[in-house]
Amino acid sequence: MSEIRAVTDESLAFASDIVRRGGLVVIPTDTVYGVACDPFNAKAIDRIYGAKRRPRYKALQIILSSIDELEGLGLYLPAPLNRLAATFLPGAFSPIAQAAQDGDFARTLGTLRTESNGKRTQAIRIPNSTVSLQILKAIGPVAASSANRSGGESPQTAQEAYEALGDDVELYLDGGATQGHIASTVVAADPHERDGIAIIREGMIPASVIRRALTINGGGLGA
Repeated sequence: MSEIRAVTDESLAFASDIVRRGGLVVIPTDTVYGVACDPFNAKAIDRIYGAKRRPRYKALQIILSSIDELEGLGLYLPAPLNRLAATFLPGAFSPIAQAAQDGDFARTLGTLRTESNGKRTQAIRIPNSTVSLQILKAIGPVAASSANRSGGESPQTAQEAYEALGDDVELYLDGGATQGHIASTVVAADPHERDGIAIIREGMIPASVIRRALTINGGGLGA
């Protein structure tokens, strides 16, 4: 039976245990509520797709509490996304990270996508929300997607998320209402574009604001 709980030390410990055991939890971000799981657990990732009725070609994001956690996930941000991340993270900005080609990682993220150029990629997020970061510091990086059925409106409250996903999720952490139903802006590095980026999905941060930041910071393609 699912539960909706306020964010407390006890509920965070419970959420951490659920994620560790391959379960699903719903958490608030700075934009919408998301359904989350262990990013290294393929069965848990399957559960997110099943709960949302989400097509498998639509990728999940990795939500984390700090850019410093990227290396431990076997990821890095290519230029100029590394510079944009310094400007827009934490925030409603989802840069497409790349999997490191070297390094010996004990586990591989179950959410990586292989592009036509052979590179493995992963969208990441660091929410600009004190309660979200508190949750993520307690449970660790998670694979996540908005906590609604595929095609439905993204939830702004834990109750809206529960009405969408019900008992498909073990725990709903209630951090209060989020700012709105608009998701983050997803951006990839693209050396074929004049400013070095491609806007994959325009969300909370307008594309014009992101491109202007590149101009202010000295062009798109530098390191």
